[in-house]
Amino acid sequence: MRHLVGKRAFIVALFGALLLAPSVTNQYQTFVANLILLYIILSLGLNLLIGFAGQLALSNAAMYGIGAYGTGLMMAHFGFPYWAAAPCGALLAMGLGTLLALPALRLSGIYLALATLAFAQFTYWVMTHWTDVTFGAGGFVPPRIDFSPLPVNQEQGIYYLSWILALLLYVVARRAMESPVGRAFVAIRDGEVAAQSLGIDLLRYKSLAFAMSGFYAGVAGALYCGLLGFVGPESFDLLQMILHKGAVVLGGMGSVVGSVIGGTLLTVLVEITKEAKFSIEIAFGGLLVVFVLFQPSGLIVFIRKWLPGWDERLHYVPPGTAPPVQAARTAAAEGDD
Repeated sequence: MRHLVGKRAFIVALFGALLLAPSVTNQYQTFVANLILLYIILSLGLNLLIGFAGQLALSNAAMYGIGAYGTGLMMAHFGFPYWAAAPCGALLAMGLGTLLALPALRLSGIYLALATLAFAQFTYWVMTHWTDVTFGAGGFVPPRIDFSPLPVNQEQGIYYLSWILALLLYVVARRAMESPVGRAFVAIRDGEVAAQSLGIDLLRYKSLAFAMSGFYAGVAGALYCGLLGFVGPESFDLLQMILHKGAVVLGGMGSVVGSVIGGTLLTVLVEITKEAKFSIEIAFGGLLVVFVLFQPSGLIVFIRKWLPGWDERLHYVPPGTAPPVQAARTAAAEGDD
């Protein structure tokens, strides 16, 4: 039963369905499926920073925009091919995100949130007003992406690239949180003084948390640039930050698979809200408040309560390396992976 209803079965079913989606859906539904993949990446990156490392940062939408603008502007201004521009955009977001670890050494909680929110607003201002570079509030259309010799157009190529990267980044996040890095993140989240007493370097691991989160958001931004075929500042405003935070809280803080659930559900709920012609700001602002107040651990808590095989470890035991008795005890105590 655990293998049929556990988190591994869920991940296989979800990514299997998303892999087949372009062949059984129309163009708009494929676009929504691609957004699901992007929000999975965004939720994973933000959860590493907020849920695991405990750094309340509100700059994820800015990192998302930096990845998109960095990719698109290198193509538009310098003629870079997408395959060179996209990694540059992701690395630019990672670099700027890493710098945000510096105020995080002095600030925490609401003060860190306000500092990172100020950075996000400054980034949005630059996108809107630095017309000579960013093309201003009207945005710009980057050059088309050539996927030759593959027999796919831009929309199909970006979709399958998003699928590959979303699955790869899920595996990376999961393995990282099962490693000593994940344990250091959680130790910092639970108590910085205690973490320092255990020999954990706060600068190193906070910088790593911000860098990983920035890289994930930058990758999503680079993919979004190719998906939409247009880059404009309105896509990276405060509503985006609410959506990113909502995805993490909805799925589950401090849960890798919860990020996948949250990113998927949020995209579906956004489409339902649009169909109902209801305010997205009100809907998701209210949803965020309700979950923060009454269920801050997200939906993953309910899933773990009723279904086996959804527990997540903070350590990784390679197959065949643990003695049989120890492996059995571990599986019984923590759930099958």
